[in-house]
Amino acid sequence: MATRITDMELIRGGGGEAAPTQRLRRALTERGWVKRKIVISKTVDGVERSGISHEIDHVRRAAAGAIALEIEWNNKDPFFDRDLENFQRLHSEGVVSVGTIVTRGQSLNESLHDILLTFAKAHDLTGFDDLARFGVEPTKRQRGLVGKAGPDFPASWARAFVRDKFGSATTHWAKLQERIERGVGNPCPLLLIGLPGASVQQTTVRAGERD
Repeated sequence: MATRITDMELIRGGGGEAAPTQRLRRALTERGWVKRKIVISKTVDGVERSGISHEIDHVRRAAAGAIALEIEWNNKDPFFDRDLENFQRLHSEGVVSVGTIVTRGQSLNESLHDILLTFAKAHDLTGFDDLARFGVEPTKRQRGLVGKAGPDFPASWARAFVRDKFGSATTHWAKLQERIERGVGNPCPLLLIGLPGASVQQTTVRAGERD
């Protein structure tokens, strides 16, 4: 299952979930990776004493066990702790055999500025009004950052946008790696997927048009 992201999807808001996440979720669901709420309860002498539930976005069962999968495209990085700790608990109870996380890979995260700078230059962006052609409304913070960054709008906007939307405290490969090195999620076997920079495609929308 190939994953492709356009540069325009990087700059547009998702109204909740980003377009790449929505598309990947649909593809997984179509292939049998369903959302599940797993409830684990403790019963003593026939009486339930305690219970806890875990909601996993995508679960796929096979003869050898179940694989749990979470997509963390651009969340706050503590969501990695939640996912890994859920995998740990469910694995210890024999519910999950492998935990999987999909996030922004290192090469993608490091190339975000260059990708957006190339987009800005390719579409002749000279100010915030030009972004409206693509359905983009900069935040107040982004406007403030660009205003302090100098007269070169494409470079200033790309830098401000990445800092504001894809900051260091969001979910990306380095933040996930920090958790793994600390042993978060052990001993659940993990399959970690970082989407690479090569997965981003440049758009060819002409000025005044929207896809």
